[in-house]
Amino acid sequence: MSELCDLTARELVRLIHGKEVSAREVMTAHLARIDRINPAVNAIVTLLPEAALEAADAADVAVARGDDLGPLHGLPIAHKDLFVTAGIRTTFGSLAFSDHVPDQTALIVERERQAGAITIGKTNTPELGAGSQTFNEVFGVTRNPYDLTRTCGGSSGGAAVALATGMVPIADGSDLGGSLRNPASFCNVVGLRASPGRVPRWPTPAPWFPFNVHGPMARTVGDVALLLDAVAGPDPVAPLSLGIPAPRFATMLDRDFDRTRVAWSPDLGGLPVETAVTSVLDRQRTAFESIGCLTDDAQPDLSDTDDIFTTWRAWYYDLAFAPLLAYHRHLLKDTVIWNIEAGQALTGSQVADAERKRAALYHRVRRFMERYEFLLLPVTQVVPFDVEQPYVTRINNEELPTYLDWMKSCYQISVTGLPAASVPCGFTDSGLPVGLQIVGRPYDELGVLQLANAFEQATGFWKRRPNVIHTSQETGNRG
Repeated sequence: MSELCDLTARELVRLIHGKEVSAREVMTAHLARIDRINPAVNAIVTLLPEAALEAADAADVAVARGDDLGPLHGLPIAHKDLFVTAGIRTTFGSLAFSDHVPDQTALIVERERQAGAITIGKTNTPELGAGSQTFNEVFGVTRNPYDLTRTCGGSSGGAAVALATGMVPIADGSDLGGSLRNPASFCNVVGLRASPGRVPRWPTPAPWFPFNVHGPMARTVGDVALLLDAVAGPDPVAPLSLGIPAPRFATMLDRDFDRTRVAWSPDLGGLPVETAVTSVLDRQRTAFESIGCLTDDAQPDLSDTDDIFTTWRAWYYDLAFAPLLAYHRHLLKDTVIWNIEAGQALTGSQVADAERKRAALYHRVRRFMERYEFLLLPVTQVVPFDVEQPYVTRINNEELPTYLDWMKSCYQISVTGLPAASVPCGFTDSGLPVGLQIVGRPYDELGVLQLANAFEQATGFWKRRPNVIHTSQETGNRG
């Protein structure tokens, strides 16, 4: 039964649809994996075993009746604890919401369920999703399954760990400054930041805000495409999604990349990046050349992206969280307070200047991507760091003034609006995962997934499982 947890989501769907395994067997196996591994990593923070098994039984009845089955039928899924789920505790990782049970369900969750996925629980996230290190005062810290002394990243850290350890086959997350990509890189899974609007966001206090996106995570590119098929497509509640049709990603992943021109940038034009990261990525440049790509050392002019991102992020934090600061300041962590107050201090001239810079950036990047179909770069500038460290304060010999600065290789891409994926790229000498970021042209999620799939097939790094799985199995055997 435990072996079911190590199959891909697409393999599980095929077995369930073909009546070779029941949804209850799949759910039971994943609940057993959670029972054995979650205490060591703290990835799933709200678990619903009884409801999940009941839903699995209903899924089996539907198979037996010959009902039309959704593409995710019978698959266990965990939802990020930033996504509201009616009747299920949703804390946003904050003491201000420690007992919060909403009466709404996020649209991404509704679509996953409509496709047949079964809610198994919620995954851990930093407070209000702030920062790429998953810890909070409600549930504590989530640990990296490849090294329990290291962080798993964030803010979709619980989702990445749950996937890496086989506690779920698919999971969802969100990404403002790297929250789908950073934890995927740190945990050797795949995370896709789609173009704004590709996956509609609801509810949200800022429906027109283009930097925050919802999206899929999984262990393989094919499974990410499977989940993207279920959650993508326009909806009137999300104005950015209107007019963005959703192709069928999962059935179109194969592609010939002969003479496809890609830009290779190990530091995005001068960002500090640890040698342990660049050395892993450098070894894989030949993998792209082996599948036919023409790689040039190049990167777009991303000047002003720091100012654009920090200004609009601060604006959003003021919009979304100012009431929390007014009534629950004593419950908020210092970085959240700082970001809200930065938003409150903004002037109209500062916002206007950031938007002027964003318009100019758009056209610089647009011209660059006319020459190069893809941009390849590190997901993160560092390897997974000490789990007790809230955020990175120094890279190489460069001091970093804020909790955001170590995430530039992700958030500078967020500002462009381009789709980007983190795909497993290898391991450091000490066994820590490193991800590669593949950035595509506007709204070309399909191209990003196709190149990620070709790289995944050429390298197979996703197959290397975390130490904690083997350790827990040995402990269980001894017991």
